[in-house]
Amino acid sequence: MWEIYDALIDGIPEDLIVDELISGYEASYVRSGKGAGIAYLRDCKTRMPMFNKNLIGAPLREVAGAVKSWNFVEASAGHAAINAYYNNPEIARANGVNFSDARRVEDRMYDPFIMSQNEIKGKKVAVIGHFPYLESLFEPICDLSIISWEPQEGDYPIPACEYILPECDYVYISSSTITDKTLPRMLELSQKARRVTLVGPSTPLAPVLFDYGISELSGFIIKDNALAFRITAGAENVKIYSAGQKVSFKRGD
Repeated sequence: MWEIYDALIDGIPEDLIVDELISGYEASYVRSGKGAGIAYLRDCKTRMPMFNKNLIGAPLREVAGAVKSWNFVEASAGHAAINAYYNNPEIARANGVNFSDARRVEDRMYDPFIMSQNEIKGKKVAVIGHFPYLESLFEPICDLSIISWEPQEGDYPIPACEYILPECDYVYISSSTITDKTLPRMLELSQKARRVTLVGPSTPLAPVLFDYGISELSGFIIKDNALAFRITAGAENVKIYSAGQKVSFKRGD
C-alpha cells in the first residue's frame, strides 16, 4: 500500500532542503529553493507526530516522508514537501507540464470539471470531495455521485466508495486522499474507469503517478511563494489560486 508514496518520495533529490514550512489552520506550506507546495489538512491529528525536531533546514526528502505519518497535520506537511519538488515550475516544465509564464491565468481554462463536460455526458461519474459548482457543471448532464468526508445534502459518505467507484466511467479524486492514505484504495476501486483524475491544488505533478492508474493530474503551480506563504499562514484571506495557476497534466502529454 505504501508503493505509491515511496515512489513519490524516492523521486526527490537528496540534496534539497526545507527553507520554509508552515502548518496553518487549513493547509501546510513548504518551500525548497524556488519551489513551493501546499497540502490541505484533515481536521484530525489521530496520532503523535513522527518528528519532534526543527524541520527548517532538514532534507526535503526526509520531510516528504512525513506524508506516511498517521498524524494528519504532520502528513499534510510531508505532502506539501512532495509538492515543493514536483510542482516547482522548473521541475514541472521539465517533466512536460504546460503552463503560462504570466502572473495570472484564467482558471476556467484548466478547470477539470469545465474541461470534461462534453466527455462525461450521459456517463456514470463519481467525485471524491465536494468541489464548488459540481451541481451546476455535472449534475444536469451525467449520473453523478458526490462522495465526501463531510457529506452535504445528497452526498454519499466515504464508505460508499466501495460500492460506487467500481461502476463508474469517470472518477475524480481529491488530492487530499494522499494525506489521509485513502488514495491507494480509491485507485484500486477505480480500475475499470475510463479515466481517473487526481484533482486539487495539493495534486503532485509527478509523472510517476501515471503508473498507478491515474490518467490526469489536475493541479496547481505556485508562482508567488510569498503570497502563498501569507495565505497559508492566514495573513491574507484570499484563495490560494491567487498565488499561481491551475494546470492539467495528462498521461501521454
